[in-house]
Amino acid sequence: MSYQIPSTPSSLEELAKRQQNVITAGQLRARGVPARVISEHCRRGGPWQRLLPRVYLLQGGEPTPEQRMWAALLYAARSGREEGRHAGAVITGAAALALYGFSAVPRLPAVTGVEVLVPRQRRLKDAGEVRIRRTERELEARSVHGLACAPVARAVADAFREWTDGGAFDNGLVGLHLVRAVLREALTLAGGRCTVAELLAELGESGLLEDVRIRAALDELLAAERESVLERIGELVDEWLLPVPLTGPELRMRGGTYIAVPDLYWPQAGVAVEVDSELRCVSEGEAAWVRGGQHRMEYLGVRVVYVSGRRLAAEPDVVGGELREAFVQGGTDVVELLVTER
Repeated sequence: MSYQIPSTPSSLEELAKRQQNVITAGQLRARGVPARVISEHCRRGGPWQRLLPRVYLLQGGEPTPEQRMWAALLYAARSGREEGRHAGAVITGAAALALYGFSAVPRLPAVTGVEVLVPRQRRLKDAGEVRIRRTERELEARSVHGLACAPVARAVADAFREWTDGGAFDNGLVGLHLVRAVLREALTLAGGRCTVAELLAELGESGLLEDVRIRAALDELLAAERESVLERIGELVDEWLLPVPLTGPELRMRGGTYIAVPDLYWPQAGVAVEVDSELRCVSEGEAAWVRGGQHRMEYLGVRVVYVSGRRLAAEPDVVGGELREAFVQGGTDVVELLVTER
């Protein structure tokens, strides 16, 4: 039989410094501060103030944006008594994007509402500027300036849902330009804050892919990303002295049976290049259609080279070498195909 000796809680001063002077009632009690003292200190003109139910600021004056975020998180967290353990809640939506540093959304001081994600079974109400959003999935947290935030893809989806539910799209406060900017930052800045697959999964889970405005912005962004990757591959083709491949030809068998539309194709070598299928597959039906074409090409002897945009950016010489090797080796026993340029 074994047991864990409870650790001694850090001092009130240490905890206040870590949480930017925002403390819960439970944390104060754990350090010997009785409810009577809390009430006295929070009276008008006192040194403390109550920010949210059972959440206090150990100073006077207006709280900073970061302190408001701490208050929201501690209010919603499962156990405010255990400092550093706030897995019961994560900041999400536009507030999380502001913390991540998205330039497309208002800066942190301008954030007027804080969405906090909690497990569905939690009994918790909105309070002040804190809005509670529930999820049936296990919470994932990313530490941003010491605060627990939802992963970028989830935060983006919740921000879009926040704007949709609040009528920001309908009243013109949020337009397609903002949606495009948020998506672009999520996928492309600093090497990409999240993957296309992660973003599509979250938008699909939230039902946001059915929104024509969001779908249009996403399609536009993915098309631009694909075009950029294909242009870089074209540069590699020149650098490695390879023949210019066909772009997006339609492949059929002699009898007219449809095979696929690869991104690039060398008919003389029987080699196809497929670029990030996820960049053109928003729905599972589209993804299945693309995968089917890839499988048919491979079955008929076409050598298919799969190129990732991220890998292309990180290892262009390696990708160029793979393209040249594939062209030299060519396909194996390729069935005679009809090639129609588009």
